[in-house]
Amino acid sequence: MTKRTLLTAVALIGTGIVFGVILMTSFGGNAIENLFAGGTELGASLPPAPLSAAVKALNDQFVAVSSAVTQSVVSISVKTERKAPAATPKEFYRFFGPDGGEGDPSPQPDEGEAAGSGVVISADGYVVTNNHVVESAKEGGIVVTTNDQKEHKARLVGRDPLTDLAVLKIEGTFMPAHFAQRAEIRVGEWVVAVGNPLGLKSTVTTGIVSAMGRGIGIVGTDDQTFERNRYAVENFIQTDAAINPGNSGGGLFNLNGSLVGINTAIASRSGFNAGYGFAIPIDMVRSVALDLMDDGKIQRGYIGVEITSVDEASAKAVGLGKVSGVNVNKVVRGGAAESAGLEVGDVILDVDGNAVKTSNDLQNEIVLRRAGDKVTLKIWRDGRVISKSVTLKSLDSDYTSSSSDSKAGEATTKAADEPVNFKSLGFTASPLTDEQNVSFGTKSGVFISKVDRGGAVARRGLRQGTVILKADGKEVNSPDQLQRILGSKKAGDGVLFVVKESDGTKQAITVEVPES
Repeated sequence: MTKRTLLTAVALIGTGIVFGVILMTSFGGNAIENLFAGGTELGASLPPAPLSAAVKALNDQFVAVSSAVTQSVVSISVKTERKAPAATPKEFYRFFGPDGGEGDPSPQPDEGEAAGSGVVISADGYVVTNNHVVESAKEGGIVVTTNDQKEHKARLVGRDPLTDLAVLKIEGTFMPAHFAQRAEIRVGEWVVAVGNPLGLKSTVTTGIVSAMGRGIGIVGTDDQTFERNRYAVENFIQTDAAINPGNSGGGLFNLNGSLVGINTAIASRSGFNAGYGFAIPIDMVRSVALDLMDDGKIQRGYIGVEITSVDEASAKAVGLGKVSGVNVNKVVRGGAAESAGLEVGDVILDVDGNAVKTSNDLQNEIVLRRAGDKVTLKIWRDGRVISKSVTLKSLDSDYTSSSSDSKAGEATTKAADEPVNFKSLGFTASPLTDEQNVSFGTKSGVFISKVDRGGAVARRGLRQGTVILKADGKEVNSPDQLQRILGSKKAGDGVLFVVKESDGTKQAITVEVPES
């Protein structure tokens, strides 16, 4: 190569370098790409709506919570003794997993598999889940898979069908969930549901707390007969965070990463998420879990009453100024309430200073206590507030709903009158015969000889073949007297009847007086 040629080559290379520098400076790092792409950039140079500091902080918090809480949520697989298939009651679904969960009407083999979720609640390996996830498990058929994908054979510590909770034990050291405080859970706050829906491990969904204190009538329900155990306890947190089959037993967490509840059921026509799910609140979870961890059994205390929430008609009937409280409809013979002097027709207003607005509130207060604990009940009776100290008793299978008979010395001679038809309320009252007095163990009252199907009292639970002992707080001795009591009421007023059934049980029934 000649000297002249070499100099020419060097000059050309130098010119190329200078040109390249100018090109990069003028058109940026994508100059070559732009040169060959005709100068077209893909996508905008900046995001159209940059996050504010507050929104970025919220977004980062969701990320942090999701990362943290998944460490304590586990997957549960169960080999089951397959029960006969049954449809799930109403529109509420408890759920196992994507294959063969409750509500699957197709024929099933004798042995099956189910899947659910759970939450680690102690560093030494206690796990809480739903009773319905493990209730049909075969011996040694429960396997827990932790977030690190390790499998652990689980021992069933104990189950509580009446709250739909169960506790398992696995061996090792684990990261437990942090428990929230029930009193700090608020409607409208953000929550995160974590579980294993549809076979998808460690799935996180978000929503808000939609409502508190929900009772949906599914816990303690027999799947074949749809009959519900009257001692079942429900006081659910309702959420719109998406939960699906497989989420059952998983955790519902707040934005602190604290556990607020255990996901249990969904409201759905299809069995899959349709907007609302239900979680057992953390205070109930804590109480039941500690009881089961103690000896595998529940030592729950009971007041010994059958209850309903006060509604407008019953509030009017007993003279309450607002619709709040719990009606005592029946008193259990030999139970704690009878011993403490509670009566049919009482309204329970609070427990140990904590207001109870609905029957779910009362159940939740009592489920946190054990047999032998004392509680102070504020009672509305005969237009005034009284207090009763009740020592809770354990559930005795020999208990029957009842109450004592009429007090001696209070009987009066029945008027020899005729049956009275209360057309507006839909029933007929007749004088008690001597045989009926013996049969019912009564000395006063009127016999309900007819109840119109679809009438006002029928809709409230009054049945033919029972005896009205009291109306509006007054003892009833004849149909004529009952007519005078009801005749003093105007349309829209409430009336409380104390009714005795043939088996000796007493019941409070409230009804609003209709227009004539």
